[in-house]
Amino acid sequence: MKLNSEILPLLDQAVNFDCHEILKTEESIHFIKESFRKRLAGNLNLVNVSAPIAVLDGTGINDDLNGIERPVSFPVKGLNDSKAVIVQSLAKWKRVRLKEFNFEAGRGLLTDMRALRPDEDLSPIHSIYVDQWDWERHILRGQRNLNYLKQTVELIYAAIKATERDLFERHPEYEPVLPEKIYFIHAEELLREYPTLTPKERENEIAKVFGAVFIIGIGATLSNGEPHDGRAPDYDDWSTVNEAGYYGLNGDIILWNPVLERAFEVSSMGIRVDIDAMNRQLEIKKCEDRKKLLFHSMLLNNQLPLSIGGGIGQSRLCMFLLRKRHIGEVQSGLWPVHTGSGLRML
Repeated sequence: MKLNSEILPLLDQAVNFDCHEILKTEESIHFIKESFRKRLAGNLNLVNVSAPIAVLDGTGINDDLNGIERPVSFPVKGLNDSKAVIVQSLAKWKRVRLKEFNFEAGRGLLTDMRALRPDEDLSPIHSIYVDQWDWERHILRGQRNLNYLKQTVELIYAAIKATERDLFERHPEYEPVLPEKIYFIHAEELLREYPTLTPKERENEIAKVFGAVFIIGIGATLSNGEPHDGRAPDYDDWSTVNEAGYYGLNGDIILWNPVLERAFEVSSMGIRVDIDAMNRQLEIKKCEDRKKLLFHSMLLNNQLPLSIGGGIGQSRLCMFLLRKRHIGEVQSGLWPVHTGSGLRML
């Protein structure tokens, strides 16, 4: 009965919602998602495909993020109770799909990903429910470099900027705030710029200065002995030395959020591991036992195409463009009761 005593007051608050404002938000969310999806697909030459909500466990296809997050799992009666897991992202599934579709270099896929991350720390910008545009594009060996990574980031940023303009033309109250260009900096350079700050504090400082930043080299150990942030060893390449002399061919797109007055990550992406990077990163992370898994054995046997890919948060982008203070204002999810009204809890 304790649960009811906590939830019922929240339901009472829901009755007092501003229905007109909520419907306007819902319409705007749909508009943003459709506008950005079309622009991203056009800029990166992507084909829309369907995505799974679950995959079989033990294949190595599900994303294990930092390696400690527990996926939601369940037995499948029709498969002799084989264990399936709800996806946490589609980073590795997409690369297998590229092979199955036999996409030529320069072409790729875009999917509407829905995932659950039950170990996520809930906050105004984090939810256990994850919705993002997951994309992957086949590339050539000669495109595994920093210049190609930056060109791709600029195309994604152009789609974000264009969507911001589209929304402004439809709703003039959402005046554009993004700078014309996105700024590039390596995580090691950022550390040297702000040596006494934590990674999140560094992101705040650099995002506040430039408005839009791509931080390169997420996952590699920096000169202070720590990575800027965690990254799994088996999809992004964070260990190859790039043309600038630093480690990594991946990174995060960070925007300055004027409502929250903080750095705001909207995308994690990168050039994916090749055989050498996979072997190196599995050794660094002491995960060499993964080589026996289906995905890893396919890659190490040269059965998967070289690729670049990433995920772009749908709720995150809507939250940013619609100037919302909590992710629950743009998606239905679960939060503690004391979070307050205005959130789609049910």
